[in-house]
Amino acid sequence: MFPFKRRDAAPVETKASATGRVIAVQGAGRVAWSPRDVASLTRTGFTGNPVGFRAVKLVAEAAAALPVLCQDSAARYTDHPLLTLLSRPNAAQGRAEFLEALYGQLLLTGNAYVEAVADTGLPVELHVLRSDRMSLVPGHDGWPVAYDYTVGGRKHRFAVGEGPSPVCHIRSFHPQDDHYGLSALSAAATAIDVHNSASRWSKALLDNAARPSGAIVYRGGEDGQLSADQYDRLLQEMEAHHQGARNAGRPMLLEGGLDWKPMGFSPSDMEFQKTKEAAAREIATAFGVPPMMLGIPGDATYANYQEANRAFYRLTVLPLAARVLGTLSDWLADHSGNGADLRPDLDQVPALSAERDAQWRRVGEATFLTAAEKRALLGLPPMEASDE
Repeated sequence: MFPFKRRDAAPVETKASATGRVIAVQGAGRVAWSPRDVASLTRTGFTGNPVGFRAVKLVAEAAAALPVLCQDSAARYTDHPLLTLLSRPNAAQGRAEFLEALYGQLLLTGNAYVEAVADTGLPVELHVLRSDRMSLVPGHDGWPVAYDYTVGGRKHRFAVGEGPSPVCHIRSFHPQDDHYGLSALSAAATAIDVHNSASRWSKALLDNAARPSGAIVYRGGEDGQLSADQYDRLLQEMEAHHQGARNAGRPMLLEGGLDWKPMGFSPSDMEFQKTKEAAAREIATAFGVPPMMLGIPGDATYANYQEANRAFYRLTVLPLAARVLGTLSDWLADHSGNGADLRPDLDQVPALSAERDAQWRRVGEATFLTAAEKRALLGLPPMEASDE
C-alpha cells in the first residue's frame, strides 16, 4: 500500500549540457584601478609618479615665475598696493612660493582656495588653503553660502554673504559638477595607473635577474609530485638563495630528480616599455606639457626644443596664469574697491622674445596707425598729455 523506494535505487546524475566536460570557464581577472579621490590621486599621480610630479612642477614653477604687472584703463603701475601684497602675501611665503602652491593645488585637484586676512579694505595677508580639506556648502538656490575647512576633526566655516568673500575659489572647468573643478590629474588617472604598473612590473623583473627564472621540473617518484615538506623546503631555498638582484647569477644546486628549464621573454612580452612610454606621453598631454620637455622618447611633434618651449608657454602657462591672476584681481577689487588688474607681463617672458620682436616690428612699421592705436595694439595704456 505504501510505495517505498529502495536505498540502492539512487537516481543516476547526468550533466545538464553535453559539452560541459569540454568547456573550461576561465575569467580574465578584473582590472585594479587606484581610488579616484583627491588624496589617492595626489599620492599615486604626484608623489608616486615621476612624470606627473615633473609635469606639475614644470607648469606651476613656470607660471609662478612669470613677471606680474598691474594695470588699469588709465596707467600701468610699478608701485601699487596689489603688487606689494603679492610680493609678500604672508610671513612664511614670498610671491613665487605662494603662486606655486596656488597653481599646484589647481593642477592636482581642479580647485584652489585663497584666504584673505583682513577686517576692511585690502587684505593684510593671503594664504593658500589645501583643497582636500575644503568643502563647499551650497544654499537652497545652489550658490555657495559657506566654505568649511576641516583639519584633524576641527572645522572652521567661512561664511559667504554680504560684502566681499573671505575665500577666493578658483576652479577648472567641469562639465558635470556645479561646484568643483576637474583636475588634469583626474583626466590622467588611467595613464598614471598604467605607468605605475609598468614601473612595478619592471622592478619585479629586475629583482628576478631581468627574466622569468624558469621552471623546476620534478622527474622522480611514481606520481611525479613532490611531497608537501619537499615543496615548502624548495620554495624557501629559492626565495632565500636564488631570488632578488643580490642573487643574480648565483649558481643553483639541484638534488636528484629536479631539472632546471630556463625561460625567456618573447619580443611581444617586452612591449611593456613602449606601453610605459605611451602612458607617460598621455600624462604629459593631460597637463599640457610637450613630452619632449620631460625627456620622453619617441615624440617628434615639435621641430626643436625651442618650439616646444614656446608652445608650452603659449598653450599652457600663459592661459593658466592669466585666468588665476584675473580671478585674484576681481576678488581683491571687491575688498579694496580698486579696479586695477593683475596680468602676466608678456614682454618679459624669454620664451616669447621672438614673437614679441616680430609683433613690435610689425606694429612699428605700420605708418597708417597713430601712436595711440599702436599702444592699444600692444596692450599698453594710453600716454598722458605730458608724455606726448
